[in-house]
Amino acid sequence: MTGTEQPGVRLPQLKLDELLEELQARIDAARGTRDRVHSLLEAVLSVGRELELEQALHSIVEAAAALVDAEYAALGVIGPDGTTLAAFHTVGLSEERIAEIGPYPEGHGILGELIRHPEPLRLSKLSAHSSSYGFPPGHPPMNTFLGVPIRVRDQVFGNLYLTEKRGGVDFDEEDESVLATLAVAAGVAIDNARLYEDSRLRERWLLANAEISHSLMSGSERAEALDLIAERAREITGSALAAVAMPMPDTEAIGVEIAVGAQSDAHRGLVLPLDRSLMGLAFTAAAPVTSDDVAHDSRVSQDPPRFDGLGPAVAVPIGTGGGGVRGVLLLARESDRSVFSDKETEMLRGFAAQAAIAMELAERRQAAQQIALLEDRDRIARDLHDLAIQRLFATGMTLQSAGRFIEHPEASERVLRAVDDLDETIKIIRSTIFGLRAREGAAASGLRARVVRVAGEAAPVLGFAPSVRMEGLVDTDVPGEIADHVVAVLSESLTNIARHAHADRAEVLLAADGHEVRLRVRDNGVGIPSGGRRSGLRNMAERAERLGGSLDVAKTEGGGATLEWRVPLPAS
Repeated sequence: MTGTEQPGVRLPQLKLDELLEELQARIDAARGTRDRVHSLLEAVLSVGRELELEQALHSIVEAAAALVDAEYAALGVIGPDGTTLAAFHTVGLSEERIAEIGPYPEGHGILGELIRHPEPLRLSKLSAHSSSYGFPPGHPPMNTFLGVPIRVRDQVFGNLYLTEKRGGVDFDEEDESVLATLAVAAGVAIDNARLYEDSRLRERWLLANAEISHSLMSGSERAEALDLIAERAREITGSALAAVAMPMPDTEAIGVEIAVGAQSDAHRGLVLPLDRSLMGLAFTAAAPVTSDDVAHDSRVSQDPPRFDGLGPAVAVPIGTGGGGVRGVLLLARESDRSVFSDKETEMLRGFAAQAAIAMELAERRQAAQQIALLEDRDRIARDLHDLAIQRLFATGMTLQSAGRFIEHPEASERVLRAVDDLDETIKIIRSTIFGLRAREGAAASGLRARVVRVAGEAAPVLGFAPSVRMEGLVDTDVPGEIADHVVAVLSESLTNIARHAHADRAEVLLAADGHEVRLRVRDNGVGIPSGGRRSGLRNMAERAERLGGSLDVAKTEGGGATLEWRVPLPAS
């Protein structure tokens, strides 16, 4: 330096263009970071908008692949056992490639490493890790790897798996940080989707309960209500089979009354032991009983075969241990479907308990209506006995007395005929009173009720309803053995009328006077043809002779036939 040179600032030993390049790189990095943060925020917003769980999971996988520029991405959902994957959502593989690879992974190898140790894992080469044991045939080659866990309320829900970062480079710390941030947002989104799914599911169960309650309270038969319970439970749980079994009195078994869906024909009508069936075990324990594979469950009798193609199953009692178990609801899914979770079982149990309450309320309502009906019948019977019969009897006595003062023979005969008609009317009213006073418990199996039932069942075959009249203490005086014969003879008689008589009217009279029981069946048909088959009449005659009675068959005046079957009653 000469004395004339002015001192100045020494520039750094870098060329100007190198400084500009470094500055540009830092600007690009800042812009890249800004863009990545923006993309992350967009991904978080996109994931958070999803309320359907399956769609939310798919959106999370797509966002993860885009954020770290990975060719392949997957989200594995950890199963209830905490050691395997229950579901696997992928991005980057075509349907054809997925089909070629085969079943989804269960959580072994590197995938299982994150299940056992839920911490971020970054690898330059998958095969170099000690837990790696290769890929199945048809699987694309994968080297670089990045995995992070997804937590929902401090519980590990699943893991994000990213492979093959584009450009042939490794995943870096920034990729890991971005993916970890997305995983936090994904956990919130999954939790929201679960809550939404639970609320919708509970709403469906509530609607189903309301439908069943309305059906029962509207007077539907029990079979219709049970069918509705089975069908709604099958729909809501996505089951292939639903069956309802009810206890069989005085036995150690339950009978399947309702079955809908797959294998329903094989289940309907089965009588199952309490100790060798899923439904029996649930009935005995008054608590839900589940099976991961009901087709191969050692607790369940496989005879007869009825679980082909079915796997996960649950049997839930209808009712509670305290209030009494009314029956059992069985649900089974296809063998490749997921097992019933604790939450599903809990909701199903609540549904069954509510259904049992609805059934009990309906039964009590019917019982109250029945009591009101019986009370009304008692009132009518009293009125008929105390008012109608007394007046008719008095009228008959008056006419009978007045008949002695009538000199004209034809007029006197008409009065006496009117008296006879009044006596016949009194008999009919008395028979009606006996019927009105019959109670459901005793009369349901009594001779009076059985005769009415046989006549009612014959009406569709006859084409008309036969008239039925009963006199005396039919239920009290006629013992069970003779009553069985009476019912058999009546059924045979009405069947013969339907087949051969071509009648449009039939009358049935059953009378018991304490000494004998008499059954008379009369029709207005063509009568009994000569040379016709007599096997039915012979059977009826043999029944009477066996009991010391008789059978008489005669032509009815004006056409038709009259059958009279008489049997003596044992001395009381």
